[in-house]
Amino acid sequence: MPSAMLLAVLAASAALWWPASAQAGQRIKEVASIQGVRSNQLVGYGLIVGLDGTGDQTTQTPFTAQSLQAMLQQLGVTVPAGVNMQLRNVAAVMVTATLPPFAQPGQAIDVTVSSLGNSKSLRGGTLVATPLRGADGNIYALAQGNVIVGGAGASAGGSKVQVNHLSAGRIPEGATVERAVPTPLNQGDSLQLDLRSSDFSMAREVSRVINAKYGTGTAQALDARAVKVRMPASPDERVGFLADLEELPLTLAAPAAKVIVNARTGSIVMNQTVTLKPCAVAHGNLSVTITSTPQVSQPAPFSNGQTTVTEKVDIKINQDPGSLIQLPAGTQLTDVVKALNSLGATPGDLLAILQAIKAAGALEAELEVI
Repeated sequence: MPSAMLLAVLAASAALWWPASAQAGQRIKEVASIQGVRSNQLVGYGLIVGLDGTGDQTTQTPFTAQSLQAMLQQLGVTVPAGVNMQLRNVAAVMVTATLPPFAQPGQAIDVTVSSLGNSKSLRGGTLVATPLRGADGNIYALAQGNVIVGGAGASAGGSKVQVNHLSAGRIPEGATVERAVPTPLNQGDSLQLDLRSSDFSMAREVSRVINAKYGTGTAQALDARAVKVRMPASPDERVGFLADLEELPLTLAAPAAKVIVNARTGSIVMNQTVTLKPCAVAHGNLSVTITSTPQVSQPAPFSNGQTTVTEKVDIKINQDPGSLIQLPAGTQLTDVVKALNSLGATPGDLLAILQAIKAAGALEAELEVI
């Protein structure tokens, strides 16, 4: 019941600040992005050294020893063939980073390191210079630095205590950008705005607002998710044009009525346009209780029998009475929440009730189960 009350509070509060007719106060920068201006994912393979005996066990992770030998050869150190290096302070890791748009050579970005082998902890380690490559195979950054691990742990005498995760960490500003990714900002005479959701009314509104500000023909809605915008000629004018364009306010139509149901967690979220037709619902809880009691059966004296253990099982079925409750028509989200709360059902029960109301045609919303 507290979960259902929490649902009511959240939904009712949403109805207060989210009007049913239109959404005001949003800007173009919050509903659209410029095509081609995006971040890029980088990945690399490296070694972390300086661990306090918590590195990879080389007998089980031979690639760590192979990587170390290759690195030592590049530094002019030759390891004799057949030498079995027992390493305890080295760990093989995957290094990942996100290259933001317009990042220039020399700028620093954050990196994340994650253990590949059986290292117990990366705390106190140092990442050796690791090239980070993009999807095209080119090197875009070089990572190196001391790893920060947010966890802690200790073990002794077969007991172990651990807080958070020790096999992954971060290096703030641990990579230096070596190559910039070209963007289409200064290419051609137009750019495309990509809407974050497919909505014809939103595309029309974005186009209308831009044309009202900069003249008819400046923007053209291509479909429900793309708007083509004619740009000034010089790069400086384009930057100023986009800065002002992103701040233009929008008046968007109310979204389609939708109820999102998470069957794994029992969460239910609905937007402000959900309405309810008059219907009647009967709800009752069915519980089954199984009790098992061990019993010892002793044989008679001098019977050469064996003592046996049996179980006495009691099964009880309890079904709470469910009265037929009439749900009135709800034209606002608060009315729908009050009607559902009047059933006295838990969020888990509401999943089945909402599906049944939708099947009966009384729920004016799309029901999506994730």
